[in-house]
Amino acid sequence: MLEPLRHPTFRSLFAAQIVALVGTGLATVALGLLAWELAGESAGAVLGTALAIKMVAYVGLAPVAAAIAERLPRRAFLVGLDLIRAAVIFCLPFVDQVWQIYVLIFLLQAASAGFTPAFQAVIPDVLPDEGDYTQALSLLRLAEDLEQLASPILAALLLTVIGFPVLFLGTVLGFVGSALLVATARVPGRQAGQTGAFWADVTKGLRIYLATPRLRGLMVMELAVAAAGAMIYVNTVVLVQARLGLGAQAVALAFAGFGAGSIVAAVLLPRLLRREADRSVMLAGAALMVGGVALVPLIGSLAGLMALWGAIGFGFALTQTPIGRIISRSARAEDRGAVFAAQFALSHACWLLTYPLAGRLGAEIGQSAVALVLAVLGAVALLAVGWIWPRREPGAVAHAHPDLPPDHPHLRDHGAAHAHAFVIDRLHPRWPKPA
Repeated sequence: MLEPLRHPTFRSLFAAQIVALVGTGLATVALGLLAWELAGESAGAVLGTALAIKMVAYVGLAPVAAAIAERLPRRAFLVGLDLIRAAVIFCLPFVDQVWQIYVLIFLLQAASAGFTPAFQAVIPDVLPDEGDYTQALSLLRLAEDLEQLASPILAALLLTVIGFPVLFLGTVLGFVGSALLVATARVPGRQAGQTGAFWADVTKGLRIYLATPRLRGLMVMELAVAAAGAMIYVNTVVLVQARLGLGAQAVALAFAGFGAGSIVAAVLLPRLLRREADRSVMLAGAALMVGGVALVPLIGSLAGLMALWGAIGFGFALTQTPIGRIISRSARAEDRGAVFAAQFALSHACWLLTYPLAGRLGAEIGQSAVALVLAVLGAVALLAVGWIWPRREPGAVAHAHPDLPPDHPHLRDHGAAHAHAFVIDRLHPRWPKPA
């Protein structure tokens, strides 16, 4: 699994991801404390609004940022967004009004909506071998999981000697460090491609995504993942404190169980994906998540909750880690950034739906009932995935181009009726119907 780290460019990008993740983790703790300082007992409402702003920025701005990215050098684009994020975080300790938090969070997440898909699209160009790329995806998943465990501990240790505003400085240093590492990496240039009108490029990723059967299936699977995941992220604190009668330390342990399960899956996935198809692994992971949430009404102890959350975390990593492989084989290299942005926007649209559903229904009908509602929603989505995402996908798809002239270069290379690995692009705007 460490093989990709022998590649100097990936090593620099991976290090950039780690320092940025640590900084982001410190900012999460500091933002909660800042909200408490400004709003007191209304801090939860402030953080909930900030989360909604984050999701709206991700859904609305990721495709726009991808179209901008196609017109700029890759490395400069990534470095610039890192520095924008550092500048925004630098301003947070100086705010004295809640609305200022909202403005800065929007700017921060707008930059992240551009950075994350662009960063994801670089990795398969750095590591073209699918085996290396799969191991890299597992390493990146592992880094995210370890950050969720380590950053709160690091923040707690730092808060024993410094005030919480200083944590924001750690985040600034994280983003500046990420920018320096990206700036010194040999980031491959963007594949040559024809850029169209700006707004056509904004929608390009969505058009490719929605025209590709496996990607449509992936989008619906993300709804199942979001339904189950919302129960974890929104209602863990309620389950631990209200049902089990335990405190904040137990909440941290429950989340640690989820992270531990995800870490185990990330370690096992490269070997698993050499034997099993992505579709099978991801469906199994989503089914594990949905089934796990359906068992929430039976939980009566912290140990049981940690074990269940660990199983759901395992399933979560099974569904999320292979996504890069699916997108990479579903788009031309020059279109990957747009398709990664479409995935980023559509997946967060699912979370934007399930987060408030889990929170509001949980408050109104109780935790057991909302767990069953979310499990049913996830199960329906999984049934739809099985129907939308073809079980067998041939490496080469037979098709013809009746709209092209006989002397077109594509027909000269492949013949009038031909078969090759099929992706949606200008010459192939629609997926062929099965014979």
